[in-house]
Amino acid sequence: MDLILDLCDKNVLTPYVYPSWLPEDDIRRQILSIFLITSLGGALLYLVTASLGYMFIFDKRHMLHPQYLKNQVRLEIQYTLKSIPGMSLLTSIAFLLEVRGYSKLYSGVDSWAGYLGLVVSAVTFLMFTDCLIYWIHRCLHHPMLYKRIHKPHHKWKVPTPFASHAFHPLDGFMQSTPYHIYPFIFPLHKVLYLLLFVFVNVWTVSIHDGDYRVPALLRPFINGSAHHTDHHLFYNYNYGQFFTLWDRIGGSFRHPSAFEGKSPLDLVKSMTCPNGNIHSSNGFSSRNIANHSHME
Repeated sequence: MDLILDLCDKNVLTPYVYPSWLPEDDIRRQILSIFLITSLGGALLYLVTASLGYMFIFDKRHMLHPQYLKNQVRLEIQYTLKSIPGMSLLTSIAFLLEVRGYSKLYSGVDSWAGYLGLVVSAVTFLMFTDCLIYWIHRCLHHPMLYKRIHKPHHKWKVPTPFASHAFHPLDGFMQSTPYHIYPFIFPLHKVLYLLLFVFVNVWTVSIHDGDYRVPALLRPFINGSAHHTDHHLFYNYNYGQFFTLWDRIGGSFRHPSAFEGKSPLDLVKSMTCPNGNIHSSNGFSSRNIANHSHME
């Protein structure tokens, strides 16, 4: 975050926003700046990646599914944009500690061993965070927490890419804490950390995009959209974020319905009328999908 903060300070905040008597290293200024950057940057990253996924990957026929909600895209976006400031407020504390030098983030790579270290860091980051997210996510399904915190995300039984960040603020922060814990325990290059931060947000969108394809060789290992769609439908399976490892260890792995020809999209296809049109109970039809009249 210090790279982004320095860039914003130099080009926008110092010359145009803050008074000259307030130094860049003032903790009050830093926390406010980090909160604004995280809120605006997070919203922009969400809207761009989810929009791209929705336009180019998400099969609009999912909207014909009986469990797809009326005006769902609009509701997903509204819920997310309301939650982002709350998530950003909590996240800003972790970023502030990083900016003030309490983490093990570093800059500069000057040898082949250093570049090898980047690869090792990326792999261990994904493995470490996947483990913690699994257990945090599973805890969020405990009856004491589920109704209060996690249930809003399961409102979307047949999610679109815009459901990817539609969390209660505390839920979103809790599931993101492993990403912030890692650099306080293990060395991590600052630029790599930013790239991984973008990657995990893109991945979160991708597991909600309804594209169930996974290379056959990777199917036993990768937790993709097919796995996560079953999580939304059946609740107590496939809690993992990137991999299936911890679901297998924890006994919560479910072979994706999509791999058996039983995905939400397969159900929609089975609803085809003799005239080739599809009608669903939520008011959508394949004809208005094709005519783009489905847009909320």
